[in-house]
Amino acid sequence: MLSDITEINFVATTNFSGPKLVLLMLAYTLIDVVMKKERLLLKGKTVLIVEDDPVFRTMIVGFLKSQGCVVREAEDGLVGLKALKDNIPDLLLCDLAMPVMTGMEFVEEVALQYPMIPVIVISGTGNMTDVAQALRLGVKDFLIKPIDNIMTLKSAIASVLKMQDSAKQQQQDFSQRWLVDGDDAGLVEEELQWHISELKNNPQAARELLMGLMPNLQSHHGRWKLSYRALQSAEMSPVIFDYIWLIDGQLAFYMVDTSSGGENSTATALLIRACFNDCLRRQGNYLSSVQHLVSQIELGLKYSGYATPVKGLFGVFNLAEKQLQLIAAGIGGQLQVGEQCATITAGEWLGNEACNNPLVILPMSDSGGRLSLSDIQHANFSVNFETVT
Repeated sequence: MLSDITEINFVATTNFSGPKLVLLMLAYTLIDVVMKKERLLLKGKTVLIVEDDPVFRTMIVGFLKSQGCVVREAEDGLVGLKALKDNIPDLLLCDLAMPVMTGMEFVEEVALQYPMIPVIVISGTGNMTDVAQALRLGVKDFLIKPIDNIMTLKSAIASVLKMQDSAKQQQQDFSQRWLVDGDDAGLVEEELQWHISELKNNPQAARELLMGLMPNLQSHHGRWKLSYRALQSAEMSPVIFDYIWLIDGQLAFYMVDTSSGGENSTATALLIRACFNDCLRRQGNYLSSVQHLVSQIELGLKYSGYATPVKGLFGVFNLAEKQLQLIAAGIGGQLQVGEQCATITAGEWLGNEACNNPLVILPMSDSGGRLSLSDIQHANFSVNFETVT
């Protein structure tokens, strides 16, 4: 404990006098205050650790208990699921490589049965495919073993718990939740910069991560079917695409040309994805307007401190009214409906007040239509909206 360390060091440094001793005492006092506040953040939080390595599990359990957490353990995913039936924790930590059922299978079950539980994966694999799949399943953070600095885990847990504080979320503006303040700001900023640096230094791994986050090629909702076709250069950062079927009979989606964002393009793309999902989740999978969605995402980019403007396109397809609403944020395109073709003008890039770009409203036929992107030299990308019988 820090208080013990502080006491030992003060005894060992009693030969200091005058200003040096005052400064030393002040330094230790400030450190002690910070550590006590951090312990208060985790104190009383329930954590379930699902990990088959007893040595690593014991180390994590000991650390979390020292921070005031109430910790339960499970040696595999099956035992973990049984533990969840008994009690819902504030946080779940799990490995991927486990016996009985894989960690990915376990995470998928948790996402289906207990979507309210935040999950942090701690795994020995740095495979970008695994990282992408875990993120698709809603994992809040992904840490790689070995954890050289245990404070990295603490900062990750603190960030997730802060985000899960529903009362605090209701009081905060959306953009403010992308700002980290308080005692963990330095650690979180250090970890963030490390991740950004890794993405810059490993473009191939960054590309694999982005490609791994792409959704299934086809999806159905009622009688409507969504599919997309992407032919992309293996040498360039990709055009990424994501969508969510909303509960009010709409489909929200976006495309981003990650090659347009410079060296921070991957980090920017990941932030856009997080903002997109968070904005819709906060509104109960309901979207008031495309303009509101774009403005909220731009706020997230603005307050991040690292995001760069990128080319994108955002849209909502209203299934009941057979109407497509688009805001082109640097990417133009054409909508082909039968023999009719409508052109969409690119407009200002995302991050340059694209929320003020004109809203384009286009009718769709009973059989659907095809949206093809333009203004992209290194990719051929199209999305089909069609009815199925």
